[in-house]
Amino acid sequence: MSDSTPADQFFDAAIALLQRVRADEAENIEAAGTLLADTVAAGGRLFAFGAGHSSLAAQDIVYRAGGLALMNLLAVPGVVGVDVMPATLGSALERVDGLASAVLDTSPLRDGDALVVISLSGRNALPVEMAMRARALGVRVIGVTSVAYAAETSSRHVSGTYLKDHCDVVLDSKIAIGDAELTLDTIPAPFAPASTVVTTALLQAVMATAASSLAGRGIEPPLLRSGNVDGGHDWNSRVFEQYGDRIYYRQ
Repeated sequence: MSDSTPADQFFDAAIALLQRVRADEAENIEAAGTLLADTVAAGGRLFAFGAGHSSLAAQDIVYRAGGLALMNLLAVPGVVGVDVMPATLGSALERVDGLASAVLDTSPLRDGDALVVISLSGRNALPVEMAMRARALGVRVIGVTSVAYAAETSSRHVSGTYLKDHCDVVLDSKIAIGDAELTLDTIPAPFAPASTVVTTALLQAVMATAASSLAGRGIEPPLLRSGNVDGGHDWNSRVFEQYGDRIYYRQ
């Protein structure tokens, strides 16, 4: 009989997932980081999108100390977080056909940019259409998803396809269907989701790879520093001034 607590069990599950992703996705992480570095070096812009709780991972790489200043959030009204009322509206909007195209057609994305699309299931209309439409515009797409969903669930997009089918690079988070790592006989539903932990780690690994790739080419990566350390604001002001035409969260 195990003496481990539910907290121990969750940490063990999360660590095992991180180790699996580290081993299995190394090549794709390298490819995604190189894609972002290529985009920056060529003068392109970077964007990230996620709906619902997937938006947490997108926001984690935007305007972030230690992160690339050029990463912008592609926001879709009503689906960025759980602050919309009722919170279930965000889930409903993810299934609306045509919403992604309307957002992209009025966004600053253009040929030569890169877009990170995050969707745990990858089955809803919004992320699938987002990736399809972005690629049609000449945007390169990195998808972050759990590939298992494509094998065990049905697509909610009219094409019958999933996010993974419309990306230049796919990062598989390895999260099991249902996104809950723990079960107890005394609790009727599985609990303790780990997708945010794994997805944010995946993306930070990609960002680190991109920064290193740029430096390896002799290009100083446009990184932000914390505003809570001495000199941080001055550093960031210089970065904003140099790259202001590629940063949209300040406009």
